[in-house]
Amino acid sequence: MSLTDKVAVVTGAASGIGKDIAKQFLAAGAKVAIADLNIDAANATAAEFDPSGARAMGVAMDVTNEDQVNAGIEAVAAKFGGIDVLVSNAGIQIVAPIQDFAFADWKKLLAIHLDGAFLTTKACLKHMYAQGRGGSVIYMGSVHSKEASKLKAPYVTAKHGLIGLAKVVAKEGAEHGVRSNVICPGFVRTPLVDKQIPEQAKELGISEDDVIHKVMLADTVDGEFTTVDDVAQTAVFLAGFPTNALTGQSIVVSHGWFMQ
Repeated sequence: MSLTDKVAVVTGAASGIGKDIAKQFLAAGAKVAIADLNIDAANATAAEFDPSGARAMGVAMDVTNEDQVNAGIEAVAAKFGGIDVLVSNAGIQIVAPIQDFAFADWKKLLAIHLDGAFLTTKACLKHMYAQGRGGSVIYMGSVHSKEASKLKAPYVTAKHGLIGLAKVVAKEGAEHGVRSNVICPGFVRTPLVDKQIPEQAKELGISEDDVIHKVMLADTVDGEFTTVDDVAQTAVFLAGFPTNALTGQSIVVSHGWFMQ
């Protein structure tokens, strides 16, 4: 299950979970494209991980822009000689009750999570199929791919949708040796989650401590946040798994929240 010299594209990789996945992929021997809306941050991350520029590159990518996605993937393939792994990780969070949720915010969130997953998948499959050496597509889902929470209608909808997309990619990609799976983390203490704590406290009329312990971590077995390293190690495992024995699956990484 080696990643030596495999070429990986990780979206939303200039910070948070995506950044740690990129770091772990490099440590496992891969060549990695740090794809992010913020190109300065993407380039800085690539330089931080690989000052030589031989095994890491920054790529400007608004995952909702088809032309930008296609151009970015082509640039990665040209530099590194193909695409072996896609981690569709770019995402945002907006919380509000359905009756107050702005339609523009609904469309924005679904576009980043679902349109972005579709566009990057389409662009990468072109290379994975042509290369004849298979590949791995990994979507960043959530326990919210399985469960619902208040205030998160578009997020829950999008994360459920990624499981459907992954299953189709698994069936279509099988003859080409392309696997597709979804990582479903619990709450990971990233800026995205930190931002939600005061927002949910306000909407639910409870303290921030209660949001953490009675909402976010209430259903875990140990009251612990999932870590970026937990998720990154799972991504390394899925990226390197060598056969179609593990495809079309959703792997929950959540300290026991939602046991399948």
